[in-house]
Amino acid sequence: MTEQSAAEVRSGVPHSARVWNYWIGGKDHYPVDQALGEQVMATYPPARELARASRAFQARAVRYLAEQGVDQFLDLGTGLPVHDSTHEVAQSIRPEARIVYVDNDPLVLAHARALLTSAPAGMTDYIHADLRDAEPVLQAASRTLDMTRPVAVMILSTLGHVEPQTGIQLTRQYMHAVVPGSHLVLCDTIATPQTLAAQEAYAKGDTPPYLVRQPEEILASADGMELVEPGFGSISNWRSDPEHDPVDQWGFVARKS
Repeated sequence: MTEQSAAEVRSGVPHSARVWNYWIGGKDHYPVDQALGEQVMATYPPARELARASRAFQARAVRYLAEQGVDQFLDLGTGLPVHDSTHEVAQSIRPEARIVYVDNDPLVLAHARALLTSAPAGMTDYIHADLRDAEPVLQAASRTLDMTRPVAVMILSTLGHVEPQTGIQLTRQYMHAVVPGSHLVLCDTIATPQTLAAQEAYAKGDTPPYLVRQPEEILASADGMELVEPGFGSISNWRSDPEHDPVDQWGFVARKS
């Protein structure tokens, strides 16, 4: 951990990446993160199931794309490293795959070495940046990714940190920069009375809010692209075998023509 990142990691204040880490069964969180996670779960018991469904969807989507020949991935809003991270899944199928992770979180920066363990034939890189700064991110990503070839852009459980319309504009900006044959993998929490209550409980934790979405605000990011079967819906049933009870996290994989 760098001196700067160590100074910015505050163990006494709950943190979104660490709360998420608690929900998915990781070890990189503090008691204050567990307390907020439990507070949200008291209002919205499926929170843990939703977080784990998001990670499982990510692995299935990466595996599917790698099997289709995709070997470049831009993972925006990476979060803390866990088992079956994007590079692990992609390079288990395509050892030559190249993955660029992007996050502006000093805690993720402190764990970046775990994200940079690449298969010898491939490559991984970590960019410490805000995904809202699309042009600098894309420029930095081009050091590792060949932007004249298809790229899978991944934005998973992340856009809730920005207003819905801003999120739509951001995804379109990233997808405009990649060539036809590229894909967008996206999911976020849909607005229901229960998730709106969870949004309020989360906001009480002295951490930046996470805004749930109307389904159409999630799907709008795929405008002009072709949805990969089974299309748009609860991520727990996206190419899942067996099927599971649907969670309030909806998403898709879409192909740019």
